Amino acid sequence: MRPWSHASAEGEAHQPRVRDRRLLSLLLVAMLTMVTMALLRGHGLVSRLAALTCSILPTVLGNVNCSSAGSSPGLPMVINTWGGPFVAATDAAYLSLLEEQTSALDAVELGCSTCEANQCDGSVGFGGSPDENCETTLDAMIMDGTSMKSGSVAALRRVKNAVGVARAVLEHTTHTLLAGDFAADFAVANGFVAENLTTPDSAAACAAWKAAGCQPNYRINTVPDPSSSCGPYSPSQLNPDNYTAQLQARGVPEGHDTISMIALHSSGTMAAGTSTNGASHKIPGRVGDGPITGSGSYVDGDVGGCGATGDGDVMMRFLPCYQAVESLRHGMTPKAAAEDAVRRMVRKYPDVQSGIVVVNKKGEHGGAGSGWTFTYAYRGGTMNETAVVSVPPLDTSTEL
Repeated sequence: MRPWSHASAEGEAHQPRVRDRRLLSLLLVAMLTMVTMALLRGHGLVSRLAALTCSILPTVLGNVNCSSAGSSPGLPMVINTWGGPFVAATDAAYLSLLEEQTSALDAVELGCSTCEANQCDGSVGFGGSPDENCETTLDAMIMDGTSMKSGSVAALRRVKNAVGVARAVLEHTTHTLLAGDFAADFAVANGFVAENLTTPDSAAACAAWKAAGCQPNYRINTVPDPSSSCGPYSPSQLNPDNYTAQLQARGVPEGHDTISMIALHSSGTMAAGTSTNGASHKIPGRVGDGPITGSGSYVDGDVGGCGATGDGDVMMRFLPCYQAVESLRHGMTPKAAAEDAVRRMVRKYPDVQSGIVVVNKKGEHGGAGSGWTFTYAYRGGTMNETAVVSVPPLDTSTEL
């Protein structure tokens, strides 16, 4: 037994006070942390702080698991925007990857082509989303995650297989994007068939739209008033005292359920692609985000890939897929990267409809959306069927 002394008695009496001070300090730290996180969340900085933490901690503490992504089903793997009719594209691309000779690019082209042929949800392929002149035009892109080369077509007329033409741009030119009639000429020169993309259903839909006064439409600041007239339109004078307010859209865009797909080969190589017929009743010549590298989709085989869908006129201003992949590079999980990309858009456009699906090179995945309930589909490893993930819209109340 330790001999009694005045000093030892004072020391033992002091220990509870030390413990109390430590406990109080811990409580204060915890309270300060909660207040700080609330403030950061209010400024949309939590996900960026998490990314910074995931970047620093492995260096300081060794191997730290920062993953909160959807579990990887294993490779090969295919993941794309939307469920429902889009699942046929997921299945076609995944099953093709079970054949060793099929590349990631092959799988993406096949998957997007499947949706083009099936006219998925009326928003992909021929006979959907007619413009003001009742014509369907197509946007598509495809990207190789190894070379970082992409090929795209925009406002493509009279050719059904838009993603196939985009791949021809990738493989047979040093360009990235061809548009309009010249893209159609290029397609025909490369063996694609020119044909009418209008169907009886799309012609009837356009006729009904015109009979209803061409509502809704994408015109603003014109005479006659585009909210009640079909035109023809001429520009009206803008008021410099109220300039920004006059640039706002009227209502919610129609018809933008794009297919954007990422494929991961069993070897680890990756590719991504997008195909869409754009927004219904668009102004002829309009190009959405689908064929824009970094907006409709993006892939870097060293990091991961992303596919997007939604209001392309807004989304292309933010390059959300490029942003999401760069966030992966800096340590974010796929879900955090998707949420960060969506929040960047929502801060400027609170009503934007958007959906982002992100996958890293291991096959971990996540998604985020705003303005609607977004879904994405994936199949990989030994999965017997495609799974569909429902993603509720972000709670953006703290972002505004």
